[in-house]
Amino acid sequence: MSQNTLHIDVQALGKVAVLMGGSSSEREVSLMSGNGVLQALRSQGVDAHAFDPAERDLGDLKKLGFARCFIALHGRHGEDGTVQGALELLGIPYTGSGVMASSIAMDKVMTKRIWRFEGLPTPEWRMVANAEQTRAAFAALGAPMIVKPARDGSSMGLTKVVDAGQCEAAYALAAKYDDEVLCEQFIAGDETTCAVLGEGAAAAALPVIHIVAPEGNYDYQNKYFTDVTQYHCPSGLPEAEETEIRRIVEQAFRTLGCRGWGRADVMIRASDRKPFLLEINTSPGMTGHSLVPMAARAQGLSYEALCLRILSMASLDGAAHAAAEGVV
Repeated sequence: MSQNTLHIDVQALGKVAVLMGGSSSEREVSLMSGNGVLQALRSQGVDAHAFDPAERDLGDLKKLGFARCFIALHGRHGEDGTVQGALELLGIPYTGSGVMASSIAMDKVMTKRIWRFEGLPTPEWRMVANAEQTRAAFAALGAPMIVKPARDGSSMGLTKVVDAGQCEAAYALAAKYDDEVLCEQFIAGDETTCAVLGEGAAAAALPVIHIVAPEGNYDYQNKYFTDVTQYHCPSGLPEAEETEIRRIVEQAFRTLGCRGWGRADVMIRASDRKPFLLEINTSPGMTGHSLVPMAARAQGLSYEALCLRILSMASLDGAAHAAAEGVV
């Protein structure tokens, strides 16, 4: 049975809140994602309503009788485990990863530590607390080096440092977004991303997307607000490379305890074609430029069907574990 024909009882989903907006630096993108999801769910007959946690108390979800939430929030207080924890206390099932997995995945350094422990490939890195340490990291990691906030998304506050003289400004920019700043070895090569749907052993990667951005600059503007970046899906990569990317992304997803859906960014080093995991998003974008819907379409799953499938997997931490173990 194809994913498009999976039967989902829309009426059984109940009243649904699409959480969008929020208070993070990615509010604008979240509103675009949320409105797309809202229209898609309504088109499928779901009783869906917009809900902005920056404008309303989360406790209203219970008072208004919402049965589940589709989290279309991005960044802090959206995909970092805080909203997930609040929904756990309210007893309202939600889409995506649970409290711990959301919190870990939001922290790029904790994610990299776990992946490294599990033998998964990720670029070398240093944590820094000031400009002097950033210069020391540059000396150790070499040029180019990526400097970015440890706990933010959408390339916010990111600088590609090619000269030691850039270190001070790069640190200052990243520190505006987070007091923890990550310096990461730059991997020169092909940029890819790979989405995952499901949970546990059933979690499966979608087709890989090969991203070709102007001058390799896949920044916030080119992610969401221009049409100059090229996305190839099918990726056009050799089959063995695509298979290996999907394998390590599935493992990376399971290792962090993610569920529902997510998307990992992977660089393929040009010198030896080795893939390196950069980070994983547990509440990926769902805008017109977003990549999870693009990968889903390549596998025959429409945007509307994708939203409905993600919503159908909404759960609470305890319920998710019970379902995974076959407990009712």
